[in-house]
Amino acid sequence: MPNAGLLDVPDSRSFTLRRVAQRLLGVRRVVLTTHVNADGDGCGSEAAAAAWLEENGVEATIVNPTEFPQTFRFLLHRQDVVAELGTADADAAIDAADLFLVLDTAEPQRVGDLAPRLPRERTLVVDHHPAGREVVGDTAVQDPSAAATGEMVYDLIRVTGGEVPAASALGAYVAMVSDTGSFRYSNTTPRVHAVAADLLGRGIDPEVVYRRLFATAPLRRLELLREALSTLRFDEEVGLAWMIVTRETADRLNADGEDFDGLIEHARSIAGTEVALLFRETEEGKTKISFRSNGHADVNRMARKFGGGGHVKAAGALVDGPADKVAPPVIASVHETLHGSGGPRG
Repeated sequence: MPNAGLLDVPDSRSFTLRRVAQRLLGVRRVVLTTHVNADGDGCGSEAAAAAWLEENGVEATIVNPTEFPQTFRFLLHRQDVVAELGTADADAAIDAADLFLVLDTAEPQRVGDLAPRLPRERTLVVDHHPAGREVVGDTAVQDPSAAATGEMVYDLIRVTGGEVPAASALGAYVAMVSDTGSFRYSNTTPRVHAVAADLLGRGIDPEVVYRRLFATAPLRRLELLREALSTLRFDEEVGLAWMIVTRETADRLNADGEDFDGLIEHARSIAGTEVALLFRETEEGKTKISFRSNGHADVNRMARKFGGGGHVKAAGALVDGPADKVAPPVIASVHETLHGSGGPRG
């Protein structure tokens, strides 16, 4: 088997993953969660871990700080595994939980309203982002060398010596597809391809996954793209592109969080772009900022200046205030950083 060595769980995470697995499989009820505005890695990792837990006799409930996206509900081994925060089912699951498993983030501010309800001594973290100043739990496996948290959930299952359930395979695969940009980004490693090959060998149909994730969209999503592109601006001096979507626009089009997925990639695709920004006003009077880098710029550092974080090439922040107040200082800060680094590199 040519991929056998690549499938070995890396030493950098194997010991702590075993500790996490032992604790999870030693209890009766686990609540899983991820960051606000869950993406494919967060949802895929939750779906994979929940199916594995229930295969091993542990009751699992997914309770996220924001609504579980419809786009990723096909990953769930049963639809009622999700309890939306604020409902009686979610409250009951949180109150009854023996352990909490936080996936694809480790920072308290990224789990929103759930943060105060996560007892530190009973909260575990599996995450592939760089470590921040605070960790929400008492046992954390944080490994930025992993392409996606879904890759680490795959390893979590394998360190126990058990089989990977079909729903877990699908969740982990979608998590890796999402965070590697369909195996196009620089975090795509030989091991990612080996793990993907192993998961495909468990019955996943990549064409079905593609259609579910990328080839089906409501009309409002294209209308949102049209409106966002009308605000597109590009600073050729430093290679900075940005777009703004107001709350009025989102409300008029009935756009939800999923409709914004991939929107920033259109700004990022402009020739000469070093950093792309998307400013999106939320219902709570805040502005969500998405940062994307095409090369040398570290947008994780840029986002942290505004209370956010993420990866070197993909990060985000949530800032109080409307976009017309939030955008200018963020644009100025990013411009200054890029100008100091010499601007676009061609």
